[in-house]
Amino acid sequence: MAAPQYAPVDPTNNPRTYASPDHVPDAWMPGRLAEIVGPQPKGARLGNPGPDQGYILTLARIAAGRICVQQGESLQDAIQGSITIALRRASIFGRAPVMTDLTVALTIWGWLLESPPSELVSKRKKLFGGLADVVHHYAEARNLVDMVPETTFKLSPEQLTAVMPMSWRALTGA
Repeated sequence: MAAPQYAPVDPTNNPRTYASPDHVPDAWMPGRLAEIVGPQPKGARLGNPGPDQGYILTLARIAAGRICVQQGESLQDAIQGSITIALRRASIFGRAPVMTDLTVALTIWGWLLESPPSELVSKRKKLFGGLADVVHHYAEARNLVDMVPETTFKLSPEQLTAVMPMSWRALTGA
């Protein structure tokens, strides 16, 4: 940044020089207590980490108007369960969640159908009931995500729409 006109500057002074420090620190090594060294561990309740996962909450607010809940179901439970499934799909691809992830999650459980099969609704009531209370139902949400087969996560919304609702059991793992 240039000095103001009134600041006295020695014309022989070269302000654009760099001097290396006398001490160069050692290379960084992971040594903190919670440091993960190697691949992400897998196991019960460890989840599926991915970048910018909070963005799914914005996507869920946008998609909430398309969700069709039946008698005895909660919109918040449907959203929370679908969010966990969508985050799993996004983490498989190693990216932040996008609307396609949420659409896939909503499609496989029939949340976008105006009149889903009664067996599907009955299963949703059991599995999604109470999921909006994440603090007390984290294990149930993880179980819901873990039931969905890997192959389902790799399907596009168009492929899912073509086989819904006939194949909901195969798509959800229920």
